[in-house]
Amino acid sequence: MLILVNINYMFFLFKSRSDMRNRWLLLTVIIFIISSCNPNSKLDEFKIHIVETTDLHGALLPYDYINHQQSDHSLAQVCTYVNQLRDERDSKVVLLDNGDILQGQPIVYYNNINNVKNHVVPRMLNFMKYDAAVVGNHDIEAGHKVYDNLNNQFNFPWLAANALNKETKEPYFKPYTIINRFNQKIAILGLITPGVPKWLPENLWSGIIFEDMVVSAKKWMAIIQTKEKPDVVIGLFHAGHDATYGGVHPEDPCNENASLEVAKEVPGFDVVFIGHDHDVVVKDIVNNIGDTVKIIDPGSSARNVGLATLSFKHNSDNDTYDFTVDASVVPIKDVLPDDDFMTEFKNDHTQIMDYTNQVLGVCNKEIESMPSYYGQSRFMSLIHKVQLKVSGADISFAAPLSYNTKIEKGEIKVSDCFKLYRYDNMLSVIELTGDEIDGYLEYSYANWYSNMTSSNDHLMKFKTDDQGNISYDQDRKAFSLFGNYFNFDSAAGIYYHVDVRKPDGDKVFISKTIDGEKFDENKKYKVVVNSYRANGGGGHFLYGAKINTDSLKQRTVWNSDFDMRFFLMDYIKNNKILRVRNMNNWVVVPSKWRIKGWERDYPLMFSKK
Repeated sequence: MLILVNINYMFFLFKSRSDMRNRWLLLTVIIFIISSCNPNSKLDEFKIHIVETTDLHGALLPYDYINHQQSDHSLAQVCTYVNQLRDERDSKVVLLDNGDILQGQPIVYYNNINNVKNHVVPRMLNFMKYDAAVVGNHDIEAGHKVYDNLNNQFNFPWLAANALNKETKEPYFKPYTIINRFNQKIAILGLITPGVPKWLPENLWSGIIFEDMVVSAKKWMAIIQTKEKPDVVIGLFHAGHDATYGGVHPEDPCNENASLEVAKEVPGFDVVFIGHDHDVVVKDIVNNIGDTVKIIDPGSSARNVGLATLSFKHNSDNDTYDFTVDASVVPIKDVLPDDDFMTEFKNDHTQIMDYTNQVLGVCNKEIESMPSYYGQSRFMSLIHKVQLKVSGADISFAAPLSYNTKIEKGEIKVSDCFKLYRYDNMLSVIELTGDEIDGYLEYSYANWYSNMTSSNDHLMKFKTDDQGNISYDQDRKAFSLFGNYFNFDSAAGIYYHVDVRKPDGDKVFISKTIDGEKFDENKKYKVVVNSYRANGGGGHFLYGAKINTDSLKQRTVWNSDFDMRFFLMDYIKNNKILRVRNMNNWVVVPSKWRIKGWERDYPLMFSKK
């Protein structure tokens, strides 16, 4: 309206007949200016940057609240990077998150428990103007109360096409969304790993069933193509790139890491953003009709972002746009935190600093996780002791959930409990026979200790390459273990030894219970495990004890209402002075080989190359 008024005023200035030519000239200039300002006017060339964060695990602010130190990677740095892209001329941004944001750092743990109605995660993602996100398995782990509330707090759709309402068989979350940039219609299809029921107790995902990723993608791709007719199709999958992970077949139903299988088997995707596995991957996949699909996995904790830059060029022959895709992973460590972001969430930082600095008690000795790989440790003795006390079980199974961490002698703070227990696992008690307990432990130690023929052999099993050389983990600056450290279960409540001279499956000998009774292979015992294990995670029950997931549920006699970290905090607060002692209930034999192996393998595993 303001432009029209000014036009009339300018026309009024040209009153004489001789000024008519100038009037038309002025009108032509004005029309050109207006058309140039029209946001829907066509450009010959433009770019759309699609940015992905994934597996943030609470890395929201540039501070590690567990180790109390500054961090060079967080959502605050990502905010700066995204704003830089948004300032580029002739380009626009689509900002996506790929799940697992609600577990990891104390800032999300605190909000999950104490601040659901005004949770920091939706406040931050809304502040940054995210366009869409996908639900991750660790987001489901927070429970219905948390994720149902957050789903209503986000200003954008939270996607998971293959998480279905058990009753209606319709998506529990939104399946896909359409985003428009430069009049280009971009479809985002979201999928979650269907492995959730294998890792989490049913009360956390009650009312939801998880469909196979390929099956779901085929169904929704047909709907999107028919109904929406998009110019670009993006996959946003919280699932990894290795469909053989854990020894499974890629075509197994409900494969945990089927992202590449979807890209291959479901034509239509231009780019597939993935996550869940914390790996860094940029590659091309050729699908079953010969089209190339870009795959991007930026890792975890905002160390990198995934970036797909779509470069569009106008095709005058048919008045459409052709585009090419440049895929990359962008490191964030040299990017400064955004000032406005830091100001907006300053009070959240102060709140979590106060929370994590609370002193729970005093520890009389240093506790570290490294010795747990080689035998008895104070670290694991504490975990077992708390699990037995809380549950009232006869036997405890547990693994070190921190690869390499240490609690110093002296004050124990809330932050230290995140070192002692990394994940937000609940506890369950399951009835097992003595024979099943033995099979469980045989499976665990077979993934842990070598079959030693002399003291010159390695005690630990390490990963090797095709030439037989031990693999080296550049991220951890350590040689790579054969199995995942969080699957190295030991036991408490029984006396046993592990004979490393014996072959896998015959290493463990259980003599008696902690009460002095002879261990009976036919007797039923109550065994406490974390919720990941109780739902089949790690394969200990399936492959070791020979019990399937359905039978586990039938044998479960107790589930905790709180997570294990909560119980640890409560235990330390109640005891005030924590006198951590080894339980001394199991040993590796021959002991002389173990000692020599310790001296050799300990630096091999944990020192720099």
